[in-house]
Amino acid sequence: MGKKDKNKKKGKGAEKTAAKTEKKESNKLKKNLAKIGEEDIEKILADIESEERKKLEIKILKTDSPRKRINFTFAPHPDKDELILFGGEYFNGQKTFIYNDLFFYNIHSNTWTLIQSPAGPPPRCGHQMVTTSVNKGQLWVFGGEYASPTQSQFYHYKDLWVFHLNENRWEKIGAPNGPSSRSGHRMVYCKKQIFVFGGFHDNLRDYKYYNDIHIFSLETYQWTKLEPTGKGPAPRSGCCMLPLNDGKILIYGGYSKEKMKKDVDKGIVFADAFLLVPDKNDASGTKWKWVQTKLGGVNFSQRSGMGCTLAPNNVAYTFGGVFDVEEEEDISSTFYNDFFMLELNSLTWRNVAVGKKKDNVKRELKVEDLSMEVDEIKVDEAPQIVADDGIFTVTVGPSVSTVQSNDQEPEKMDVFKPSPRMNCGLTVKHGMLYIFGGMVEDGDKQLTMSDFYSLDLKKLDKWKVLVQDEEVQEWLTSDSESESEDGSRSSDESDMLTE
Repeated sequence: MGKKDKNKKKGKGAEKTAAKTEKKESNKLKKNLAKIGEEDIEKILADIESEERKKLEIKILKTDSPRKRINFTFAPHPDKDELILFGGEYFNGQKTFIYNDLFFYNIHSNTWTLIQSPAGPPPRCGHQMVTTSVNKGQLWVFGGEYASPTQSQFYHYKDLWVFHLNENRWEKIGAPNGPSSRSGHRMVYCKKQIFVFGGFHDNLRDYKYYNDIHIFSLETYQWTKLEPTGKGPAPRSGCCMLPLNDGKILIYGGYSKEKMKKDVDKGIVFADAFLLVPDKNDASGTKWKWVQTKLGGVNFSQRSGMGCTLAPNNVAYTFGGVFDVEEEEDISSTFYNDFFMLELNSLTWRNVAVGKKKDNVKRELKVEDLSMEVDEIKVDEAPQIVADDGIFTVTVGPSVSTVQSNDQEPEKMDVFKPSPRMNCGLTVKHGMLYIFGGMVEDGDKQLTMSDFYSLDLKKLDKWKVLVQDEEVQEWLTSDSESESEDGSRSSDESDMLTE
């Protein structure tokens, strides 16, 4: 009894110490915020939500292409010939801007529409979004984060929203037992269910990466946390998550951090792959198992931040990404603009060459052509330790050789392709692949893009420029003067809208 009481007192002492530490950190933060003239992040978000509630009418506005951003979501409309873009962030060297704007791109007219609907989600980035034809069309958004303008405060969401496409109306779903607050997670829609995997939570004092998986049913509107058997992926964010035709779900790659010592973190870039496999004999849909697998095909360097999207015929496409290598006190960052296809039937990577002769392209992309005389090299599975902070030196990644038969040579020609980048938006609609935005580093500058491209996946003849990026990139150093002295967004949408 005495020992139990003693342990109990120890537990209470630890709680008191943690509470005192938290209070001390909170007071320190308040002082620092007062110095820079920034409000508490919860007060900022409360004011934003209050303004949202004041909106009473739905506005549909014709607009120019969305301004530069990363960590947004980009998906095809489930029923119309449109693409949908929501949220994201932009950092200009001095301030961070987080968005909650909802854009629709009409494929045929090459025009953008901004829909402002009352009582919608607060601004966020690093969230996830899926679309479905269920109930006359829905767009689902979960999680993400909000950063204060100075990046001194972060807030992670665990809210779930649905946008009813036929009514242009947002609805917040109050289902309990969902995933914890996070961003950088991945989400897919499969058989009237939404699957959420991984992500991270970081409040600048501590961080945690996740490898849990949750299902939200569009029939019961209930969350279920899965407990798969088998050894699954290590905790991570930013992975590729793809639903397969047979009901399995593929997890590939991703990124996480681990503490080496005080104030020193190391990043881990993963290149492993896992399948989440349903139990065929389970009628409840809650029994699953993890199975580690290998991806064959062309070999390419490890990276994080590459765009990934599912396409018809059980294939997926990826574009770009970045890889950081620590070299003494410097970090060299290699950004890529290579373009790959993953055959989901065979779990085989292919390099996609744009601008080759049509008959060569057809031969290269056939699944049956796997017997060609090339080396089927497995992607390295071991995680690569990289640095998380430092001074950046940027290089452009080398090209990966194209998989092709020995009796055919690629047509030698200078073919335009989008520049190297990470965290771009990538999606497919009606056999056309679209790329929007992203970010690249130039020395210590983070240059965010707003360019927009399309590619016919049947022809693979050329990248079409829909919106060219700005020739002069805005980057404000600490002694620079911002064009917006009142703290408003430098990418204010009001100057480009017409009703």
